[in-house]
Formats: sequence, C-alpha cells, structure tokens
Amino acid sequence: MANLVRDHILTLKAVIDAQKAGVPGREFAALRRAYGHMPMIAEPLADAIARQFPNKFPGSATGPAVELRASLNTLLSEHVYLAARATGAALRGNMTAFRAAATALDANSNDIIAAIGSVYGPDAQRAFDPLWKKHIAFVVDYTTGLATNNKAKQDRAVQDLLAYTQEFGAFLNSATKTLPTDAVANLVRDHILTLKAVIDAQKAGNQPAVYGNLRKALGHMQMVADPLAEAIVKQFPDRFR
Repeated sequence: MANLVRDHILTLKAVIDAQKAGVPGREFAALRRAYGHMPMIAEPLADAIARQFPNKFPGSATGPAVELRASLNTLLSEHVYLAARATGAALRGNMTAFRAAATALDANSNDIIAAIGSVYGPDAQRAFDPLWKKHIAFVVDYTTGLATNNKAKQDRAVQDLLAYTQEFGAFLNSATKTLPTDAVANLVRDHILTLKAVIDAQKAGNQPAVYGNLRKALGHMQMVADPLAEAIVKQFPDRFR
C-alpha cells in the first residue's frame, strides 16, 4: 500500500510541476494519469475491508462486475471535472488552457465510448460516439452564450441539452431494456443541471459556489454509473460474475 500511495504522491507532483511550469497540455495529461491511479488504491483497500468485515460487506469487492462499476464511476466523474476545467478556462478567456482541457476531455470521451463498445459491441460504439459528444458541444454552446452575454444562445443550448436527455435515454434503453428511457433521461438531466450550476458560478466569479457545485456534480455521476453497471451485469451475467 505504501508503494501505491507513493505513486499517488508522484503523479500528483507531476500535475503540480506542470502547473508551475505553465504547460496546460502537460498538466492535463498528468492529471488524467493521477486521476486514473486512484482506483489502484481504492480497490485493494475496499477488498481488504470487505474481507475484514464480511458481515457488514457481504459478497466480493473484486471481479469483473466491480471493475465495471468502478471504471464507469471513474470515467464519468472525470468527465465532469474536465468539462468544468474547460468551461472555466473558456470563461476566463484562457484559450491555451481551454484547448488543453478540451483535449483531455476528448480523450476521456473516447475512453467512455470504448467502455460502451466493450459491452455492447462495435456497432453500438459507433452509434454512441457522436451521441455522447453531442452533449459536450451543447455545453460549449451554453458557455459561449454566457461568455458573450447572448441570452438566446444560452436558452437554445439549454433546450438542446434537455432534448438530448431523451435521445440518450432511448439509446441506453435500446441496448439494455431494463433501463427505462425516462429514468435514464432524468439522470442525464440532473447531470446537465449540476454541471450548468458549476458553469453559472464560474461566470459569476463565485469560487466557493464553483467548488460546492462541482462536488455535487461529481457526486451525481455515481447515480448514473451505478444503475448502468448493475443493468449491464444483469444483462450479461456470464461476462460479469
């Protein structure tokens, strides 16, 4: 465990060093590595705790099903954080930081899309790619509307995002029938609204609200990842024991 914590320290140090050097591209690459490393601490810790207290934590804390749930949680929460970093940079007019954050966000999106493909197959992956990235484009539209004080652009982006929730819900329902379209749409709607609250606070320059809302937005992604993972495991029990 000490070696894992050592790696946590070193990966975080790489982020800080890149921040000091003022190299956003290197910062976000290091940040993704640091973020991705944390499950390597959480998973053995959870396994050890479950073994120590089997009455409190029945079942296994390891295996394909657990890995799926952890992976979806990690990727979706990372999505929120990187999106918030990108919108914050855009609203400050720091386009170098925005492009670096957007590049990292795109890499995160590709990982999420690949995760969907690994479950549902290449056809689903190809269909999911533009669908997932569509909502990111709408978030960019909303942020641009805020930055330019264009209320019509903001309102249109919000309407596009709310309409998107049904499209997203329909996609997952077509892949996993036990995920109702409206239930998924409501979860995605809450993701959009919690992220919007972060962006609005960024525009207002209210940093306590930015980080308070960001924690809510990050925490909400578990409400998306967990039922998705559960539905996938039930649909493919031979693959996720």
